[in-house]
Amino acid sequence: MAETKREIERKYESEDSGLPDLTGVGGVAAVLDKGLVELDATYYDTADQRLAAASLTLRRRTGGSDAGWHLKLPVAPGVRDEIRAPLSDTLPEELAALVRSRVREARLVPLVRLRSARDVRHLVDEHGALLAEASVDAVTAERLTGEGGTVQWTEIEVELADGGDPAFLDQVEKRLARAGVRPSASPSKLARALERTGFHRKPAEPAKPVTAGDHVLAYLRAQRDALVALDPAVRLDTPDAVHRMRVATRRARGALRTFRSVLDRAVTDPIAVELKWLAGELGIDRDQEVLAERLTTALDALPPDLGTGPAHERLASWAAARGAGAHAHLTGVLDSSRHLALLNTLDALLADPPLRKAAARNPKKVLGKAVEKDLARLTTLIERALGLPPGEDRDLALHEARKKAKRTRYAAEAATSALGTPARDLTAAMKSLTTLLGDHQDSVMARRTLRELAAVAHAAGESAFPYGVLYAREEARAAAVEAELPERWRKARSRSLG
Repeated sequence: MAETKREIERKYESEDSGLPDLTGVGGVAAVLDKGLVELDATYYDTADQRLAAASLTLRRRTGGSDAGWHLKLPVAPGVRDEIRAPLSDTLPEELAALVRSRVREARLVPLVRLRSARDVRHLVDEHGALLAEASVDAVTAERLTGEGGTVQWTEIEVELADGGDPAFLDQVEKRLARAGVRPSASPSKLARALERTGFHRKPAEPAKPVTAGDHVLAYLRAQRDALVALDPAVRLDTPDAVHRMRVATRRARGALRTFRSVLDRAVTDPIAVELKWLAGELGIDRDQEVLAERLTTALDALPPDLGTGPAHERLASWAAARGAGAHAHLTGVLDSSRHLALLNTLDALLADPPLRKAAARNPKKVLGKAVEKDLARLTTLIERALGLPPGEDRDLALHEARKKAKRTRYAAEAATSALGTPARDLTAAMKSLTTLLGDHQDSVMARRTLRELAAVAHAAGESAFPYGVLYAREEARAAAVEAELPERWRKARSRSLG
């Protein structure tokens, strides 16, 4: 079974192989000699180094207290999450799944072997509690493919103890600097090994967007990258990861649909269909979670003398039953051939984009015109919805307007790099509008669910009164949104790019 450990560490060059005295730094009362540890790690990647390009490292290591398979995912500079699985001859499936969005059909092969003689010191406070582990590592790196090659170096590594204050590492770094020890130029041993054996392929820096096509492709590339990068977080059930992946999916689909003058829709329409499918799959769990949270919060706010106990139990059971197996289903979607094919198709689109004539033209004119078209369609939908009487037809019309407002928001967002402040202001206005319309749609869904729960409760001989109270409040909330909408829309419409 894999476990996750947050790793906060810093690496330093060490010419003389020595660790300066760190006693007294940041509350260090003693530096304890923990002896020499021999570590032997083989690092795996695809032949074209897809993991290294994303600053991911996958290794099988023996020696030390944590022998096994380790996958390191970057979080921030100097901060990584290390996913550990027990030692075995083959890569555990749980780790293979976490790199699937990058590896796909490619094979993982051993690229580099690192052997380290690690001289370990524990930095402890006056009570003997561990503050950090400092080590001097004598490293031998061997390239395992191509022409091979071996390099050696010595480095100092300081890793913060679990739960420690990262500011402690700043104090250690100041002491090391006074001793002439400088930070390592490489973020990891693997990166240094790849560079020094001539094996590292630096990714090309993206060119600055010039044409309309450049701006659209840059936006699409960012969404593709988000879909790939968020895959492990979704699998690990990281908070908000599903929502962020769903937003990236919607942004990509919106760009394909809005900028049809730039990209040939004969190629992009089928991709948009697949993006819509993925967004739908991602939304199953997310929509359920949002609705359950809304109803639970509302129920908690009711006076206890309304007899809300059975309603709380029924709502909890409903949420658990509807959410059961959702995460397993979602990981199945991410592992599916359909999803992997979508990622491959997005890669192909970006590598060889089906550009139309407008793609080579002035981005301000081309992108601005496309955004204005979306805004005009949104205007028609909003005005139609506001002209309908309150009820189901208006609810449906407002829901359609909300979807169009989101698309307009993403279109303006995609055009911001070309249009600047006007597009940025329109993006903010559309975000405000979609938030209001989203609250209305959430109320519609909440009332539908409350009717269902009330019917089941009544059939079971329970009081349906709490559901009725909540229903009335949701009805009033929706009415307030509808009353506010004309003014919110007027402000949003004033942000037109024209």
